[in-house]
Amino acid sequence: MQNSTSHKQARVIVFSTPTCSYCRMAKNYFRQNGIRFRDVDVTRDPAAARDMVRRSGQSGVPVIDINGHIVVGFDQPKIKQLLNL
Repeated sequence: MQNSTSHKQARVIVFSTPTCSYCRMAKNYFRQNGIRFRDVDVTRDPAAARDMVRRSGQSGVPVIDINGHIVVGFDQPKIKQLLNL
């Protein structure tokens, strides 16, 4: 039996690299708030890296896609707003 939640889970993708401290901060923030996310390591996936640049116009990480809204960097106020936290 599935749990029903009062709000639909946002679709969250984090484009990151293993060495990026802001990426780690963003992922920890999502974990602490119970937000499921897909972590995409752009150092291992050149197609994903191109996709990230296409979506954001940026080659720096993290780039966070929340329901199609792009957040460049760990912009906590913007992330909170997009997730209605």
